[in-house]
Amino acid sequence: RKTAPLSPVKYNDSLFDHCFQFSNTSPLRRGNLSDDLFDHCFENIWSETPEEKTNPCAYLSSLWFYMYSMERYRERVVSWIKKANIFSKRYVFLPIVLWIFCHLGESLESKTRTPCMLLLDSLHELNRSRREALIRSLILDIYRTEGRPESNAMVQNIPLLVPNVPQQRNGHECGVFVLLYMNLFLRRAPENFSISRGYPYFMKEDWFTEDKLERFYERLESFGPVPIDAEFTDSEPENVKRINLGKRPRITRKNNS
Repeated sequence: RKTAPLSPVKYNDSLFDHCFQFSNTSPLRRGNLSDDLFDHCFENIWSETPEEKTNPCAYLSSLWFYMYSMERYRERVVSWIKKANIFSKRYVFLPIVLWIFCHLGESLESKTRTPCMLLLDSLHELNRSRREALIRSLILDIYRTEGRPESNAMVQNIPLLVPNVPQQRNGHECGVFVLLYMNLFLRRAPENFSISRGYPYFMKEDWFTEDKLERFYERLESFGPVPIDAEFTDSEPENVKRINLGKRPRITRKNNS
């Protein structure tokens, strides 16, 4: 079975274990999905996706980003990320809402593979400026660790794109939307795209429908075994317990402003 890249279990580090203990109380917790349950669902999605789709991609833990926000952990986090060789990847996922780093290993002058960041937000209520500054700082530190020539000014000029994607309404299902965004992006992302030609063709307000969202819920609920702190239904035998993700959100459309 394939596993998602940069799985925390690969870094059996006492610092990571300590921070993981309080990760569910961090401000990055994703609504009704705990970090453990989110990672469990994502690893299943990753393992079910064809390798030709996952090989050009990488995944950074949101816990790492939270740790990077604390000065004393930054060097350690950057050293973990360095092991992933993300500059060889076309797309790198960071599930804080959902940031996707695109073509970071390419020149900013490239006409076919433009380095950029995509921000997919299911509520459009993110305090973007603060997190954007920290994310650009992280990218700069990664460049420096790799001995690359990009300067702070160049990193500040990496475009940030915020497409209008389907929106949730209830404010409690961010994790499910992030998983669906990542799942669809993994399967449909083009080999190349240039921001001069607009977003990838599928990133629109009608990217997915209510029916597709409902089917995705059913898929998530079928994953197992699940972490011990997950919520279960009570009507099924022990060996076929399913994740209960609760009340379904509804999609809304965000108009351009």
